[in-house]
Amino acid sequence: MLPATRNGLLLIGVLFHLVYLLSIFDIYFRSPLVHGMTPHRAALTPPAKRLVLFVADGLRADKIYEPYHNETSGKTEELAPFLLNKLRTEASWGVSHTRVPTESRPGHVAAIAGFYEDVSAVTKGWKMNPVEFDSVFNESRHTWSFGSPDILPMFAHGASDRSRVDTYMYTSEFEDFSGNGDRLDTWVFDEAEKFFARATAGSALHTQMHEDQVVFFFHLLGIDTNGHGFKPYSQEYLGNIRHVDRGIRRLVDHFEEFYGNDGQTAFVFTADHGMNDRGAHGDGHPDNTRTPLIAWGAGVAKPAPLAAGQTAPGHDGFSQPWGLGSYERKDVNQADIAPLMTSLIGLNYPLNSVGTLPLAYLDTSRKYRAHSALANALQVLEQYRVKHDQKQHTEMFFKPYAPMHQPTNMPEHMLARIQQAISAEKFDDAEAECLQLIALCLEGLRYFQRYDWLLLRSIVSAGYLGWIAYSLLYIFGEYILPDSSPRRSQRSGTIAVLGLVVFAAFSAMFYRQGSPAMYYAYAAFPVYFWAGVLQQVPLVRQIAASYTQLAVRWRPAAFVGVYVVILEALVYAYFDRRVYSAAFALLALVWPLAVSPRFRREHTALLGLWSGVCLLTSVFTLLPVERNDHLGLVIVGGALITLSGVAAWHYSAAFTLPPPGAGVKEARQAVALDRLMLLVQTLLVGVATVLGPLTSKETERRGHLPRLYQLSCWTVLVAATVLPFVHGSRRGRGGAHDQHYLYRL
Repeated sequence: MLPATRNGLLLIGVLFHLVYLLSIFDIYFRSPLVHGMTPHRAALTPPAKRLVLFVADGLRADKIYEPYHNETSGKTEELAPFLLNKLRTEASWGVSHTRVPTESRPGHVAAIAGFYEDVSAVTKGWKMNPVEFDSVFNESRHTWSFGSPDILPMFAHGASDRSRVDTYMYTSEFEDFSGNGDRLDTWVFDEAEKFFARATAGSALHTQMHEDQVVFFFHLLGIDTNGHGFKPYSQEYLGNIRHVDRGIRRLVDHFEEFYGNDGQTAFVFTADHGMNDRGAHGDGHPDNTRTPLIAWGAGVAKPAPLAAGQTAPGHDGFSQPWGLGSYERKDVNQADIAPLMTSLIGLNYPLNSVGTLPLAYLDTSRKYRAHSALANALQVLEQYRVKHDQKQHTEMFFKPYAPMHQPTNMPEHMLARIQQAISAEKFDDAEAECLQLIALCLEGLRYFQRYDWLLLRSIVSAGYLGWIAYSLLYIFGEYILPDSSPRRSQRSGTIAVLGLVVFAAFSAMFYRQGSPAMYYAYAAFPVYFWAGVLQQVPLVRQIAASYTQLAVRWRPAAFVGVYVVILEALVYAYFDRRVYSAAFALLALVWPLAVSPRFRREHTALLGLWSGVCLLTSVFTLLPVERNDHLGLVIVGGALITLSGVAAWHYSAAFTLPPPGAGVKEARQAVALDRLMLLVQTLLVGVATVLGPLTSKETERRGHLPRLYQLSCWTVLVAATVLPFVHGSRRGRGGAHDQHYLYRL
């Protein structure tokens, strides 16, 4: 079964890795959504008739809450005085904790639909819906949304009745990152004012806006745009927070005036994700996952008075500098916002929501709170039951989620206890039981979402190990032990039949479970590889015999052991960068100790320089990942690289070697070309170092980059990329390409 040629092995290897690359999607990117649930809601009168949702795209929690020191005036001020005044007088507030990926679509889906991003949406670039889902907007009587074409359409397209969700959007071309992004928010606020102007008394719009269970959604993209363009510590980003605060104040006044201050409007202000100091987001850095949440209006709990000198609950070192210690901080998970909005206006809970109703935010009757918590628990339980039934129907060896089948945790018993507590007006007990049921159901959903992980990851691991053994046997047989002794087992036919039986067993199981077609390919490779390995048992014995004949047998084993340790260290370095610091420190010691005593005596300065440079490099990975822009460091670094390159070029005649076997003229030309390449690339670094501050100053002026600078930057990029390949294209003696420079690169 082993390939007869090297190309055959390469073909199998490429095909294997392409197929197994897709296994990542089948293991980690399977949609968690299920359908067929019965909706649930609290069958009581809600505290609010309408909900207004503001989402400030890309707003970090600390940037809106913390005081800002204005260097121009020398005073400390608040960037969002209106919202912070609401916080102190009539709002519940806290930090909403998002999850990765911290992108706009996942954040909006979590807050509005109540579940964390359907990871299969990565195949759509986090834009549109690979699987339809329910949301607060879909459950509302009507939703009017204003903002970006990147966000609004996905909730309109997913609505069961498209006419239920109206969208007012600017064009995609309006989202220009080269200018100040606050114009995007200005468009939203101006469009909202036009909207109110059209809702004249007696009009159909006026009547529709006065119905209950309506939602108004304002997506404010300017802060995110300015964060990407100018970084979150820039005046553009901070000024956009002021702009949003003023715009929200205007809109709140419009709502209160339009509805005659009837006290039936609930307001929620939050963000989809934060932003790190580099002006980026997407990962799990705390600057990306911590966003603000401020809710006020009908049904929302107001701040509780505190005695002088007391600190309200919920605070830690993160919120200590904000000066808000007198007001309770009520943190939530981002998916909890959807149940909160649902409860405030009495909607059905979104069918796919995994959020837990934050009861501390509600200022309603205790009975309404308990019924809302029960509806929340029933909605999550519905998802668990559907997922349970789906797995039970398809799995051959089904194993239920054990904690849900314990006598005290069976859903029927828990629901009975909740109903009894509500009937007896023991509302605190009912709420606690609801929270426990929700937690159990969420763990059960996670269990079923990962149900196939053990099987798939075992198959994938067996496939990769099989590929290693399979390819190693080919290499040993073709290049290391190329003799004519028999290498195939006499039972090769039996092993092949056994492999087919094993694959048929996997195929039958996959067919019974309705598994995707790729599962068959995942199982085929390890069966093929290991059958091939078993057919080569004589070769394995020959390899073992050759190993026992080695004079120093510990060296190959030690080499393999060190190789495995290095690979594991590289994997661990993804989680802790200090591994690289330790590696550089070891390199600083290992090479000077590994060379011969004579080399150490003759090259003491070189070894000392090696150790010093390695130790200096080890400091780099100890520094914080998130740093503000520092143009001075860029210039100093570029200047040092340029100077060292010039010095290397100056002395390069002493260490540049010509190609082996070259004549005098050819050798001289080759050395000259190598030195020229070194000089040109050094000069390119120097030019890039000069362009850095020039382009930075133009960017600070908020103008367009001059065409000369653009051409210069592109020229440096293209030239630095192409030069090594041009150098590698020259032919040496015998017509072979000179790849030495590429190898060194």
